[in-house]
Amino acid sequence: MVSKELIKAEIERVPDERLDRLYSVVKEFARPSSPNGGPSLMSKLKDVMIDGPEDFAENIDLYLSGEKALG
Repeated sequence: MVSKELIKAEIERVPDERLDRLYSVVKEFARPSSPNGGPSLMSKLKDVMIDGPEDFAENIDLYLSGEKALG
């Protein structure tokens, strides 16, 4: 198995004019990915915003049944 130390040693040998390309490749490998190549579930969940009453989580059953009204 290749260690980070071996990779770092090879990076030290890369000519300066090729560092931009190497940086792009490394960033691509470092980025989390999902199986289909799209955004991961966790990155999608970070964007979820819920606007509701303060007791929404506590009383979701009442809101879903209509016993309590939103708004």
